[in-house]
Amino acid sequence: MDFKEAPYTRPDFDQIKTSLATYTTALKGADDPDTALAAATAANQLINDYTSQAMLAQIRHSIDTNNEFYNKEDDYWNTNGPLYENEERKYKAAVVASPYQEVLGQIYPKPDIMSMQNDLKMANEAIIPLQQKNNALVSEYAKLVASAQIDFQGKTLTLAQLGSYRESADRATRKAATEAYWGFFAEHEADFDRIYDDMVKVRTEIAHTLGYPDYSALSYVYMNRFGYDEPMVAQYRKTVLEKVVPLTQQQYAKQAKRLGLAKLAYYDLPVAFKSGNAKPTGTPDELVATAQQMYNDLSPETGDLFALMVKNHLFDLLAKKGKQSGGYCEYIPSLQAPFIFANFNGTSGDVDVLTHEFGHAFQTYSSRWIKDGLSTFPTFEAAEIFSMSMEFITYPWMKGFFGAAEEKYKYNHLEAALEFLPYGILVDHFQHEIYTHPEWTPAERKACWRDLEKQYNPERDYSENEALERGIYFFRQGHIFESPFYYLDYTIAQVLAYQFWKRFNVDHDPQAWADYTTMAKAGGSQTLMELIQTGHLASPFEPGALDDTLTAISQALDGVDDQALDK
Repeated sequence: MDFKEAPYTRPDFDQIKTSLATYTTALKGADDPDTALAAATAANQLINDYTSQAMLAQIRHSIDTNNEFYNKEDDYWNTNGPLYENEERKYKAAVVASPYQEVLGQIYPKPDIMSMQNDLKMANEAIIPLQQKNNALVSEYAKLVASAQIDFQGKTLTLAQLGSYRESADRATRKAATEAYWGFFAEHEADFDRIYDDMVKVRTEIAHTLGYPDYSALSYVYMNRFGYDEPMVAQYRKTVLEKVVPLTQQQYAKQAKRLGLAKLAYYDLPVAFKSGNAKPTGTPDELVATAQQMYNDLSPETGDLFALMVKNHLFDLLAKKGKQSGGYCEYIPSLQAPFIFANFNGTSGDVDVLTHEFGHAFQTYSSRWIKDGLSTFPTFEAAEIFSMSMEFITYPWMKGFFGAAEEKYKYNHLEAALEFLPYGILVDHFQHEIYTHPEWTPAERKACWRDLEKQYNPERDYSENEALERGIYFFRQGHIFESPFYYLDYTIAQVLAYQFWKRFNVDHDPQAWADYTTMAKAGGSQTLMELIQTGHLASPFEPGALDDTLTAISQALDGVDDQALDK
C-alpha cells in the first residue's frame, strides 16, 4: 500500500484490552497445540495492527511536528502507549508460561521469548504514570529541537539545514554556521537542562520501583543485551580508549595538515579537506535515481525493494520546517514494508542515509517472514550491523554519487567511522555515569560530559566557545534524551561492520554477500551472538578482537595520499 494512502485510525483501547484478554485466556486454557497456536495467532495479529497504527502516527508526527492532528495523536500515544504495553505483558506472561513452546515458535522465535521474559521484569502498573511522564518529556525534547529557526546569511534555517554551511570549505562561513548552530542550544540551555533533569529523575524512579539499583542496571534488561554484561562492556570501553583513541588522534593530525592549520578548532572538525568535503552531485531526485541503479546492480532483491519503496512513497528525505531532526528506518507490520525518514541537506550525509537506512530496510524486509512484526528487527546492536555494513558494501558505486570526489568520500567515510567509535563509547560511558549518579545537578552532568570528552575526544578544542566548554554538546544527541543507552549498539555494530568492509573491499570475499543476506533473513530469530556466528564474524568482546580490524583500517588509510585527495 502507498504510505500516503495508508489509513490511520486511533484504536479503541477498551476494545483492544477486551480482545487481548480473550486471547490471553484462551492461550492459558489451551489443552492442545492447535488451540494455543490459534489464540496466539489472533493475539499477534491484533498487536501487529494497533502497533502499526502507533507507528503511522509517530512517523507522520515526526515529518511535521506542526500538524495539529498528529500532535494530538502523539499526545495520545505518549499517554496510552504504556497502557497498551501493560495489557501486552499479561499476554506475554501467558506465552512464556505456555507448555506449547514448540508450536508457538512458529510466531515467536527464541529471542522473542527471551525479550518477553525481560519485558515481564517490568510488569508493574506503578510505573505507568512514570512511563507517561517520560514519553511526554521525549516529545518535548523533540519539539524543542524541531522548533529551531535560525537566521543565517539572509535565510531562516533548521538545525539540519545548517549542516552544509557547517561543512563549508570557507573557514569563516563554517565558523559562523557552527556558532549559530550551538547558539540555539546555548540559548535554550535551561530548557534542555530541565528536560534532562526530569528524565533522569523519572527514569531512576522507574528503576527503583522495579527493584533495580539504578537505570543503568535496568538498561541491560530493556535493551535485551543477551550474551554480554556491564563488566564486558566496561572492558570494551577500555579497549576503545586505549587502542582506538591514539589512532583517531593520528587522523586528526593529518586532517589539520590537510587544512593547513597548526591545530583544529571545534568548527574545523566536520571538514576533512581544505577544498571541502565530498558532496553528492545532483538533485534529491537524481540521488534517489542513482541509488536505484546502485541497488539494481547490487542484487535483484535490493533493486526490487528500493523500487517498491519509491513507488509507495516509503521515503521522506528532505529537511524542512517543523520536521524532527535525524534519520531512521521503521518497519510497519500492517504494510509489511519499511519506511525511511531523513533530512537531506546537500552533504555526504544524504548518501549515508540512502545506504545506512536502506540497510535497515533491506534487513527488515528480508525477515518479514517472522510473524511477530516487532521481531523483524533483531536486538538494537544487531540491527545496526546491517545499516553500517551497507554503507561499506556500496563503496563500489560511490562514483555515481560523487563523481571525481569518489575517493575523497570513501577516505573520509572510512576515517569518520573510526573516529565515531570513541564518540559512541563516550555517549554510553556518560549515560552510565549519569544514571549511577542520579543526584547530580545539571552543572555536574555537563562537567562529567566535558571530562569524558577530554578522554575520548581530546581533539575537541572549545576555547572559542564557552557553552561547549561548559559541556552542552550532548544536548544535540537525541539518543541520550529519547532512547537512553541506545548508542553502545552503534559501536558494537561498527566494529562488526568493519569486518564486512574488509571482506567486501579488501579481501573481496565471494562469500560476504551470502553471509550478509543470510543474517538479514534471520533477523530477530537470532540473538546478536548467533547472528555473529551466522555471518562468520568475530565477537567484539573477544580479547584482541579489534586488533586485526584496526590494523587493516590503519593500513588502508595510511596507504592513501590524503594530501593528493585535497587537490
